[in-house]
Amino acid sequence: MLGLFVAVLVVQAYINAEFRGDHVDSVVGDQSGVPLEIRQGGPVINTTGGQVSSNRLPAKTIALTFDDGPDPTWTPKILEVLEENDAHGTFFVVGSEVARHPDLTKRITTGGHELGLHTFTHPNMQRLAPWRRKLELAQTQVAIARAAGVHTNLVRYPYSSKPQAIDETNWGLVKEAGEQGFLVVVNDTDSEDWKRPGVTRIVQNATPPADTSAVILFHDAGGDRAQTVEALRAFIPMMKARGYRFTTVTEGLNVGLASVKSEPLAFNAAAPDADRLRGSALLWTVRLADGLVYAIAGLFLVVGALTIARTGLLLLLASRHARQRRDPRWRWGPPVTEPVSVLVPAYNEKAGIEAAVRSLAGGDYPHIEVVVIDDGSTDGTAALVERMSLPNVRVVRVPNGGKANALNTGVALAKHDLLITVDGDTIFEPDSIRMLVQPFANPAVGAVAGNVKIGNRRSLVALWQHIEYVIGFNLDRRLYEVLNCMPTVPGAIGAFRRRALREVGGFSDETLAEDTDVTIAMCRGGWRVVYEERARAWTEAPSTLEQLYRQRYRWSYGTMQAMWKHRRSLTDSGDSGRFGRRGLPFLALFGVALPMLAPVVDIMLVYGLVFWELEETLIAWFGMLALQMFTAAVAFRFDREAMGPLWRLPLQQFAYRQLMYLVLMQSATTALTGGRLGWHKLRRAGLVQASGPAVESTPAPELDSWPPTLQDVRLPSHPATGRRSVPMQGRFDDMPSAGSPPGGGSGPVRTG
Repeated sequence: MLGLFVAVLVVQAYINAEFRGDHVDSVVGDQSGVPLEIRQGGPVINTTGGQVSSNRLPAKTIALTFDDGPDPTWTPKILEVLEENDAHGTFFVVGSEVARHPDLTKRITTGGHELGLHTFTHPNMQRLAPWRRKLELAQTQVAIARAAGVHTNLVRYPYSSKPQAIDETNWGLVKEAGEQGFLVVVNDTDSEDWKRPGVTRIVQNATPPADTSAVILFHDAGGDRAQTVEALRAFIPMMKARGYRFTTVTEGLNVGLASVKSEPLAFNAAAPDADRLRGSALLWTVRLADGLVYAIAGLFLVVGALTIARTGLLLLLASRHARQRRDPRWRWGPPVTEPVSVLVPAYNEKAGIEAAVRSLAGGDYPHIEVVVIDDGSTDGTAALVERMSLPNVRVVRVPNGGKANALNTGVALAKHDLLITVDGDTIFEPDSIRMLVQPFANPAVGAVAGNVKIGNRRSLVALWQHIEYVIGFNLDRRLYEVLNCMPTVPGAIGAFRRRALREVGGFSDETLAEDTDVTIAMCRGGWRVVYEERARAWTEAPSTLEQLYRQRYRWSYGTMQAMWKHRRSLTDSGDSGRFGRRGLPFLALFGVALPMLAPVVDIMLVYGLVFWELEETLIAWFGMLALQMFTAAVAFRFDREAMGPLWRLPLQQFAYRQLMYLVLMQSATTALTGGRLGWHKLRRAGLVQASGPAVESTPAPELDSWPPTLQDVRLPSHPATGRRSVPMQGRFDDMPSAGSPPGGGSGPVRTG
């Protein structure tokens, strides 16, 4: 698909090549090799069959010729003037324009006018290789064959002039055309309508001296031709009044040939079927190429509009949110001091688990319980935590069953009603837990999203993620809170009210983005989900592009799964419907559609730099970059971050963004094909190397079976029912099912 896409763009660039008018001045070179009869002869040159001759039209005969068309605006107007005055003309057409306007080309021949070749892309033929020159003429011939059903023997090269200006280089081109069976037509008189000197001046330039014949050059394309139209309206009647007749080039030549009883030249001869067939393929190729570029240009405008709209919303609503929270009088309510259970699902987190647990257990909050749920780790993660021998830390071992399974087990075993979920590689600041639970002073709040920071910022990849995190948390989450449609409480630092979790059935393993899934379910259930910027957690970001790709692939795919799962909220009523008609479209538009359309910016950049106007392209691209820089700077200011990393944002446009395109495209493909992914594990280096004293581990009690059983609690009134429910208080003899281990088998659960 990529190869086809590039090929079509190249075709479009070729057929859309910018060209200058035929009036470009050129220096006449050496003419010693050009026969005198050609330089002093007529405007129609014949080198077919090895002969060398030139011809003039009969006396008082004018052949009006029009270059560079057909043009949908000016060619019809010129045809109307010719019809009004019963005059015919010869139109030297550009093949790419014929392919775009076949009906107009057909109208030319239907009106009794003649077609000639003016190449396919209007290049300077002197600068082209022989094969390319032949291609230019052949493509135009088959385009005419498909559009008008005729074959022509006339050609006029771009930037040609009069017989007197033919030098040896141009003479070679003339002879080459003759070898292909073409008559080369130059001109006797140039109206210079391209200068737009005024109607009177154009008429004067076009008028032949005395009563001589003339092949006169006009243009029906290449700019505003209003003066040309009006000049023809005055010129034709004036010359007819002087006794002139108006013919096509071939008709005029045939008049002269008839006087010497020679074989007449074919006029608008029928095109061979093979040329028509090839012309059909050419026309469809041009239409496809044009359509693709128009589509990309349209998408570019859509992306630009969406980007500007999103930026405006972010700056307006996020700024309002930031001002409100920075007000010294702002309070969530009475201070929250209820006991908290911190759940740490861990799978092979040996590198960072000790530092993470130590930061959680040592927070300044008065009552903290830390529950580490080891999800079948093979690197000794659980043993490391046990050896730390921290009094408020427990370890739960479960067979590997995925993150949602581990979280549900932790919820069931947790002693308290305020629950915090933390990734095993995340380090909390001393006051993070205290800050994170304060929003629960509002009984309507069901979940709280914290502020995730990148801890390992040494590599360029990690710095790019740092920029992304700052923007995402400090603008996007503020916006989502104001709109009351927060889509995700991050797994690295999030807090939940047990009652809210119970109502939505706990963490589901039906999607890979269990955090997004449960957050959407809470919003649909009428719970408020808010953002607390002061609760900061430091996480280890992927340090290589490969690891980053794996992580974002899982996130993107999981988000799409969650959106699809909750699609019925679009038609629901109440809180579910409000989220469905506000949050889901917002997430789909700005979280999926806009990033997937973003590649058109890069496509238009490359296309514009190579084939379009360099200055305009660079202005547009730097304008988009400036908008991103401004947005990022606002986010960094809100989060009180140093602005230094932002100089790397331009570099992000040439590697990081493209990787995200691929992630989204593969995620969408996986979603459409129904593929499934596992819980990908990143290689961790650890933010801080920490260790505790070696202490003997006490054997944990075993439960009789896996999974622990509990009668399911169904909540039919909730829009996201169908999950297992989490009880208000977890006891070994009163636990919900937290999912199943691989293969649906059973095994013991150990706690310690």
